[in-house]
Amino acid sequence: MPGSIQHDRAFAAFLFDMDGTILDSIAVANRIWSGWAVRHGLDPAEILAAMHGVQVLQTVRRFAPAGLDAVAEAGAITEAEIEQADGVREIAGAGRFLALLPRDRWAIVTSAPRRLALRRIAAAGLPVPDVLVCAEDVARGKPAPDCFLAAASALGVAAGQCLVWEDAPAGIAAGEAAGAAVIVIGATHARAPETRHPVVRDYRGLGVRTDGDGALRLFDLPARPD
Repeated sequence: MPGSIQHDRAFAAFLFDMDGTILDSIAVANRIWSGWAVRHGLDPAEILAAMHGVQVLQTVRRFAPAGLDAVAEAGAITEAEIEQADGVREIAGAGRFLALLPRDRWAIVTSAPRRLALRRIAAAGLPVPDVLVCAEDVARGKPAPDCFLAAASALGVAAGQCLVWEDAPAGIAAGEAAGAAVIVIGATHARAPETRHPVVRDYRGLGVRTDGDGALRLFDLPARPD
């Protein structure tokens, strides 16, 4: 069973994954990756099961046939995702929730390249944070903890004092490896993810308050009328 949200715990900062966590780009990404798989005689289902939450180049290198230029292929996939970002939308309540946070207390930490991240954030109508850690900013992508450690350092806090918001196994593992608490967003999952961490569907039932020292605390909003 998933854990419960620690409403009594104060966090120094919130570190948000992007795709599947604050915005929904699943349909766009799945379409582009499926097309790439078919063109190269690969199994789309196998690639779609593995590519979420990790860097494009990592996935291409894992599955590309021998002799294929992985860097060029990854670049082409990224360009296609940038061009087709119009179908991207926010996870329900994400914009409202992010607007509640002090700008020096949150970051977006994504496996996407910066150009793609900015395109998708804009397409979803979400704010761009002061700290945005992207694929180019770390030597090792998720599930390595480097990205979350870099974001915490940029915010001037310890990763162990942060709450990581994730949806994919690679990102959850990265948050754990960074020593952070983790909460899982289930909006893009047909079934609730199997995890020991708290799972919430989206942000509509969540509020946040800031303590006098700037620490962040979650609380439940009153139930919405039917």
